[in-house]
Amino acid sequence: MKKFIITISVIIIGACTDISVDPPSFGDDEATVFGDFEGYQAYIAKVYASLTLTGQQGAAGQPDLTVINDEGFSSYLRVWWKAQELTTDEAIIAWQDAGIRDLHNHAWSSDNQFVRVLYYRIFYTISLANDFIRVAESIPDGLTSDEIAEIDRFVAEARFIRAFAYWHALDHFRNVILITSITSDLPSQQDPSDIFDFLITELNEIEDDLFSAGQGNHPYGRLDQGAVWMLKAKLYLNSEVYTGTSRYSDAITEVNKVISSGVYSIHDTYQELFMGDNHLRTNEIIWSIVHDGLVSQTWGGTTTIIRGGIGGAMMDDLQGGVDFPDEALQEYGVPSGWEGYRTTSALVEKFPNAATDPDGNSPDGRAIFFTEGQSLEIDNVAEFEDGYAVPKFNNIESTTGQRAPGVDQVSTDYPVFRLAEAYLILAEAELQESGSISASTLLLLNELRQRAYGDNSGDVTINDVDLDWILDERARELYLEATRRTDLIRHGKFTGGDYIWPWKGGTQEGVSTSSHLDIFPIPASDLIANPKLEQNEGY
Repeated sequence: MKKFIITISVIIIGACTDISVDPPSFGDDEATVFGDFEGYQAYIAKVYASLTLTGQQGAAGQPDLTVINDEGFSSYLRVWWKAQELTTDEAIIAWQDAGIRDLHNHAWSSDNQFVRVLYYRIFYTISLANDFIRVAESIPDGLTSDEIAEIDRFVAEARFIRAFAYWHALDHFRNVILITSITSDLPSQQDPSDIFDFLITELNEIEDDLFSAGQGNHPYGRLDQGAVWMLKAKLYLNSEVYTGTSRYSDAITEVNKVISSGVYSIHDTYQELFMGDNHLRTNEIIWSIVHDGLVSQTWGGTTTIIRGGIGGAMMDDLQGGVDFPDEALQEYGVPSGWEGYRTTSALVEKFPNAATDPDGNSPDGRAIFFTEGQSLEIDNVAEFEDGYAVPKFNNIESTTGQRAPGVDQVSTDYPVFRLAEAYLILAEAELQESGSISASTLLLLNELRQRAYGDNSGDVTINDVDLDWILDERARELYLEATRRTDLIRHGKFTGGDYIWPWKGGTQEGVSTSSHLDIFPIPASDLIANPKLEQNEGY
């Protein structure tokens, strides 16, 4: 089995809204559950699985959280992706679930259900990691030295996942609590600089305890040092936003570890990084949130990203059914689409010719748009055919041309960190640090451009590369990869009037929005549960 995600049969933490409460105790069963190595292995798998799965029973059933009616909406990756994409120029959605339109309208409040579930999903994962670390403090007699060493590595992986979740807490909510153990005491919020320092300290401490870079495939999907370097680089790149102090030289140091490690390289074909067998692309993909349509089913994750972006004429050949006739699904590898998100003209226009060519074609091969029956401009948000579709992700195996395993759910992994982004972080940090990029960094950028164009016709010069170009190039390379909101905020273009895109602020032409929206509100339900908390300014 190529995937690491498996589910533990014991409910570790109950579905609750007060994130400070103790998880239900294992009681007398704890010694039994963790009496052998397999118990720890199953539990760390649950910690990993919390990043995309939603409960204890297949795609739905016995949900981890009950703060939202539709369990599928509670997937970590699904709510994180929506927060990063639907609030920006890269995605707009036709669905009319309560609060979902508020995301691209920049009109969310502390009662918004999608903001609420993002907050609780983040802290659910943090609580799981905390509890795993607690359990692993008392390893029973009888385990081999190899098993004990592996459990020690599990602890480092749990600490990384906790740091990953805390990065999202810092990025999205800024003024959050810091809990590293299970407690019934009501915690207070910490200064964002303290959260930032905690994360850097944690990542530095666990770096040597993880697999060496490129070796996190035992089995596939486990964390290694490359992921640590990338997360530190992204923290340092955004340090000025988080703490008021820039750390660009530190970002350069971390991505240079990735680039100089010698274990990563740019994959030849861009689209294959987002297909049903992208687990084969570990030369470029540093760490993924893994999915398997047979053994780790979810209505969130990449299932939502793929099926949520299919509609209109794209479904003409989708005949559905579990038998998947040979003539069906050759493009996307799923039984049907959910007619959800499309992109705005602002993204399309970043690719040469894509907005004027009838088929949305561009010499830049990263422009993966579906235009048949779709309009470039969005007159009606509720109509899927308004706006170009963006089938960047699919569930087809590049090696066979057939659908990847699964029926309703997909097997396409979600790349969290890629070497291509390391190149882009390096260029941006150099620009911020010295006002220009180096000649060696220019070669790396043009390596990405040559993959995109198929030749050197898209090459740029050092004089072409400024901060605006980098922001646009990040959109061209990384769209739909949950980076856009953070990127726009870092460049001062998420709120305010310096950058307007269609339907920003809830109007077709787009309007300036208030800067307090750069961070989300603490959910009203958590303010009620914990009177020590203060709401973020502006809400």
